[in-house]
Amino acid sequence: MENDVIIDVSGISMMFNLSNEKIDNIKEYVIKFLKRELMFNEFWALKDVSFSIKKGESVGLVGLNGSGKSTMLKVIAGVMKPTKGKVLVNGTIAPLIELGAGFDTDLSARENIYLNGAMLGFSKKQMNEKFNEIMDFAELWEFVDVAIKNFSSGMLARLGFSIATASRPDILIVDEILAVGDYKFQQKCEERINKMIEDGTTIVMVSHSIDQVKRICKKAVWLESGKVRMYGDADYVCQEYQQ
Repeated sequence: MENDVIIDVSGISMMFNLSNEKIDNIKEYVIKFLKRELMFNEFWALKDVSFSIKKGESVGLVGLNGSGKSTMLKVIAGVMKPTKGKVLVNGTIAPLIELGAGFDTDLSARENIYLNGAMLGFSKKQMNEKFNEIMDFAELWEFVDVAIKNFSSGMLARLGFSIATASRPDILIVDEILAVGDYKFQQKCEERINKMIEDGTTIVMVSHSIDQVKRICKKAVWLESGKVRMYGDADYVCQEYQQ
């Protein structure tokens, strides 16, 4: 990998086995599995996808539902292992891929901050230093000791984004989480992302808001049916995608 390339996606293909029959219970599934009577259809979510991202770049993935955007983010984040190809990542990743991922819903916001910090490799001392900043940004002091199973999706988004961005990772991966919550907080998130870009963080994001992609990202990857249709300047790619 070249020195300034932080993410190198090379020939990535991702196949899922989709069951084409309805099975109502585990017992029936096990019996059919042992008899080799399970029938599957192969679905290729990604097909030979290749692109590279340089350090400090902001890249948006655009495309219709089912085009492979979220799958591509999960492969980059290491959440999924591709069927074919490889991804080389040169830096620390903070993934914001699924709302509430990494949270224990029975724990409070306070407890989840320390839990997430530990998962990201931070000590309790480091999280003590970041705690007030996280809660200030999330604007959730009133609910700091409330179990997050009682939180709305917007509150979860606030907490998740605040934790993920407090550490200033090398790479921030964002999947539609900015679409959750009120407009004021979305603006606040965009401002923090832009500051992170200024400080050298690489951003890879999925958003159905083309205007948001054009505001935040310098480049865009247009995925269509699991393949790269176009990769280049965000304004140009988004313009072509919208035609």
